[in-house]
Amino acid sequence: MRFSSLGSGSEGNALLAEVGRTMVLMDCGFGLQDTILRMARLGVTPEQLSGIVVTHEHGDHIGGVARLARKFDIPVWLTHGTLRSQPKAFSEITQLHEIDSHQAFAIGDIEIFPYPVPHDAAEPVQYVFNDGTRRLAVLTDAGCSTAHIEQMLNGCHALVLECNHDSDMLMRGDYPNSLKQRVGGRFGHLNNHEAARILSRLDLGNLQHLIAAHLSRKNNTPELAIQALSSVLGCAEDWVCVATQEEGFFWREIT
Repeated sequence: MRFSSLGSGSEGNALLAEVGRTMVLMDCGFGLQDTILRMARLGVTPEQLSGIVVTHEHGDHIGGVARLARKFDIPVWLTHGTLRSQPKAFSEITQLHEIDSHQAFAIGDIEIFPYPVPHDAAEPVQYVFNDGTRRLAVLTDAGCSTAHIEQMLNGCHALVLECNHDSDMLMRGDYPNSLKQRVGGRFGHLNNHEAARILSRLDLGNLQHLIAAHLSRKNNTPELAIQALSSVLGCAEDWVCVATQEEGFFWREIT
C-alpha cells in the first residue's frame, strides 16, 4: 500500500491511497484542471482512479468531486447525510453510492472502514484504508476525539492526523469570536495539543508514517505541529511529515 496527498488545508484537500491496481481518492477540494495538475505531479492520471470517497460536504473537500467524477466517469461513495445536505453538488454523477458510517465496504483491492466524527457537517466521516495486512488511517475535520475514533486509529501502520491550529495563536488572532469558537469547539478542528493527546492514547507499535495535516495558515506553524506530535513519539522532529496546502506530500510506502 502507498498513499500521497494532492494538498491539505482550508483551500482544498485530497488524498490518494493505492493497493495493487486499485487507486482511491479521498475528497477533492480543487478545481478540475488544478486536480489534474496535482495528480500529474504524483505520476497519476484521473483514468487510474477506481473511486472517490467523500468525508463531508464542506467546499474544501467536495469542491472538485462532481466535475472530476462526471468527466472521467468515476464512482463516488458518501454518507446519506452528506448527499442530502448538498444534492445539487452531486447531481449527474452516474455511479453514486450511499454508505453506512459504521459499515466497511470494498473498492477493488482496498477495504474501506468509515467512521463518524464530531464536525459541523450533516453526517461527516473519516476513513481507514486496509489492504488485508496494512492500515492507513486518516483523521481530519474533527473537533475532538471519541473512544470509537481511537479504536479505529489503534494499531495503524500510517496515520494522517489533523493539527489544524495552535490554541493560543487562534485566540490571539484576528478571526471573529464566533469563528474562533467554531474552529476551536467540539465540532470544529483538532488543535496541536488535542492531536498529541489522541496520539498518546493509541497503540503505535505498527506505526511507519505520521503526517500532520489540515494546518491553518493563520493559526498554526509546521514547527509547532511537528513539535507537538514528535514529543509524544519521542522521535526526531524530521520523522514527522507535514502535508502542505501547495503540494500535499509525495508517495509514502507502507511495507
